[in-house]
Amino acid sequence: MNAQELRDKTPDQLRDELANLKKESFNLRFQQATGSLENPARMRQVRRDAARVKTILNEKAQAAAE
Repeated sequence: MNAQELRDKTPDQLRDELANLKKESFNLRFQQATGSLENPARMRQVRRDAARVKTILNEKAQAAAE
């Protein structure tokens, strides 16, 4: 997912997306701990996507405060 797609979403949609990413991150960590993780690169991708969502949320919050 790219930043432009995220900027087009509402803050509520972004919060939902962040919640989904956190759930996926938990599931990936669980799979890694049990040794059944098939795609370790997905962990990095999910972490970065979550950071991207948080950044866009903060940008929107700052813009609304001004």
